[in-house]
Amino acid sequence: MFEMLVNPKKAERYPWELFFVGAFYASLAVLLTEVVFSRDLVLSRYAGLLIVTFTVMFSMPFMYYTIKYEESKIPYVRGTGNLLKEHEKAIKAFLYLFLGFVVAFSFWYIVLDSPQNFKAQIETYCLINRPSNINHCVEQYGIQDSVVVTGAATSSARLFQIFKNNISVLIFTLVFSLIFGAGVIFILAWNASVIAAAIGIFTKFTLSDLPFGLLRYMVHGIPEIGAYFIVALAGGMVSIAIIKHEAGQERFWEVLHDSFNLIVASVIVLFIAALMEVYLTPLLF
Repeated sequence: MFEMLVNPKKAERYPWELFFVGAFYASLAVLLTEVVFSRDLVLSRYAGLLIVTFTVMFSMPFMYYTIKYEESKIPYVRGTGNLLKEHEKAIKAFLYLFLGFVVAFSFWYIVLDSPQNFKAQIETYCLINRPSNINHCVEQYGIQDSVVVTGAATSSARLFQIFKNNISVLIFTLVFSLIFGAGVIFILAWNASVIAAAIGIFTKFTLSDLPFGLLRYMVHGIPEIGAYFIVALAGGMVSIAIIKHEAGQERFWEVLHDSFNLIVASVIVLFIAALMEVYLTPLLF
């Protein structure tokens, strides 16, 4: 049923509709986990992963057909500039879908006031921001204490560390999308849930502060996630081309050339996002 809700062609004409689709999928995943699994003594320990898993299940058909649709455009759109411009529509659709995930996850994190449902995401956030004292960091979330962000001593060192970590995620996203193109939605849904947990912690369970929390993390978060979507699209198109037995043919090299351009563009966008995170976001917040 879910694969019939959104048509990739329609989604590219009206990408903003994907925001509501993403919010619906994420909300359904959170509520399903809360109602069915949060009372289970065993499965409740993995609620954070179940939320992501259900979100991925709901989103998988759209991701697959969108990537397949983008790959089919290559013979009909010539020139690198035109190709990148054509794929921009799909990138916007993915970004709106991701933003819907983030808003819905953040909303339910605050409303349900149940950090246990995002335990894995909280531990991940603590691992990134307070690696020296993870246990104490996790305990603080239920007390509404602020989390002290640790990192490199200088801005340039932080920029290098952040960019290096983001490149690692980018490479993993590319490899994952090559193995199974649409499967990359798991990485993106997971990142959305981690960002949502961070927003929920930043707002201290105050729903009125949600817009401010979203703005704080989306300033650099949107271009950063956009870079992951670009490389996911690139890897997914190559994956589909290989599956269709086009390796070695002229069409395959067209797909490969287009995908390489998308990967280069994603690295550039990722570096810009790192600059924004280190130099712009601290000035604004």
